[in-house]
This record gives sequence, structure tokens and C-alpha cells, in this order.
Amino acid sequence: MSFNLTPAAEGLRTQLFHIIFESDTPAAKGFDIALIVMIMASVGVILLGSVQGVSQEYGWLFYYLEWAFTILFTLELAVRIYCLERPSIYLKSFYGVVDMISILPAWLVLLMPGFHALVIIRILRVLRIFRILRLMEFVGEGRLLIDALKRSFHQVLLFFCSILMVVTMFAALMYTIESPETGFTSIPMSIYWAVVSVTTVGYGDIVPGTAVGKAITVVLMLIGYSIIAVPTGIFSAQVIRSIREDRYSDEACPGCGHDRHEKRARYCLRCGTWLDETTEDPHKENLQKEP
Repeated sequence: MSFNLTPAAEGLRTQLFHIIFESDTPAAKGFDIALIVMIMASVGVILLGSVQGVSQEYGWLFYYLEWAFTILFTLELAVRIYCLERPSIYLKSFYGVVDMISILPAWLVLLMPGFHALVIIRILRVLRIFRILRLMEFVGEGRLLIDALKRSFHQVLLFFCSILMVVTMFAALMYTIESPETGFTSIPMSIYWAVVSVTTVGYGDIVPGTAVGKAITVVLMLIGYSIIAVPTGIFSAQVIRSIREDRYSDEACPGCGHDRHEKRARYCLRCGTWLDETTEDPHKENLQKEP
């Protein structure tokens, strides 16, 4: 995690801290697995409860299951707070806020029935899996993807701005050509049509009626097909760049100047020179003794 959490005291609180907030022991891994199962089961209950036929037949079961999960998650949050030295740091973090949001709607509905519409927020419980898996901080592949997104942000932003200009121009043109009866009642509505066309989705709720309008639609769809791979290519290039930088070092060989070595390499792949200039070559004496 990006914030520092410490156990409240030695003894039971420290043991609970290592089980709940870490994952390097069998007990901690078992806790994480059990929590994942509970989260997925809770989300499944919420999803099935929104199906009218299933809800009418098994609504009573979903009701009891939902309260069982709410009580378990409440106890879990209470234990998390209990074993921390400074619980406020955790409660103000992203994961702490998600934990509170996942249980507060149910308790608010119990105390104040007017908050019934907030119950759907419980679906945010699925976000808790990211804390358990720690994908954003501890998995190398996740870090590479984040680096690629950061590096390609300005290029992708420029690409979307260009698409937005193209969409706006075609929308204004279609609004001028087509009649309101065909669905082009305003420029914003025409922009909606242009976005649907350039993404090649084609809902069909707004269709041009003139031959010129249909010709413009064909051109816009072809533009969509030709540019749909642009952001993917930009992002893929940055991913490859991140992988190379993560694997290779830019330090040049002191012997021949070659600078594309793997970070774990000790000798130059071209001339065999010892790369670490701060230490002696452990095989130097053996090489000097050889005839």
C-alpha cells in the first residue's frame, strides 16, 4: 500500500495485523482467499437480487444473505481498526473509504428507510479485490501498464482531440444537409450520430435520408476503421518501451561502448568486459594466469 500502517501493540493486535494486512504467511493467504470468496458471493447476491423473477422467488434468502455479509464485513472493518495504531490513516485511504461505503448503505437503510436508493452502492464491494491482490503496487506487469499509460497520455489525448474535431465537423455538416425528420434535430444530436458512426457501432436510431448524407456516413465509417487501431498502437509501443527499460540497462560497456545489456548481465555480450566498474572482476586473476 502507498500509506504506512503499523500495528497498535504487541500481542493479539500485531498477530491480527499480520494476518489482515499482509499476505506472506499461510494464515494471511487463507484470510485473503476467504475474503475474496465473500466479496464475490456478496456481489453475486446483489446482482441476482436485481433480477425480478429470481428476486420474487428467493427474495427472502437474498435478504438474509445480504445482512449476513453486511455483518461479516462490518466485523472485519472493526477488526482492521482494532489492530491499527492510527486507524484514521486507513479510513482516509482509498481502500478504507471503499470498505466503509460497502457497508454503510445497508445500515443507513435500516436506520432511515429513505436511503433505500443507496443500497446499490454495495456493488462497490468488488473494488476491494484490488486491495487483496495489490495489483497496482506489487505486480510488475501492472506497473508496466501504468508506466505505459502515463507515457502515452499526451499522445492519446491529442488523438482524441483530433477525433473530436472530426466528429464535430461531420456532425455540423450533417445537421446542415439532413432534415429534422431524419433525426438530426440539433448539432449535439448530430454529434451523437457521428460518434456512433466513427466507432462503427451503428445503432440505427438516426439514419441519413439523402444520398449525400449516406455518402458522408460511408466516409466517416471508413475513417473510423482506419483510425481505430491508432490508440492501440500508441499504447502498445509504450508498453514495449517500458518492458525494454525494465529489462535492459543504458549503461555503456567500458570496453566497447555497447549499451544494450540486460540489467542482470555482468559481462559485455560483445567484448566480454566486466561491466560493474565499482567492483573488481572476480575472474580477472584466473584470466591473467591463463597462457
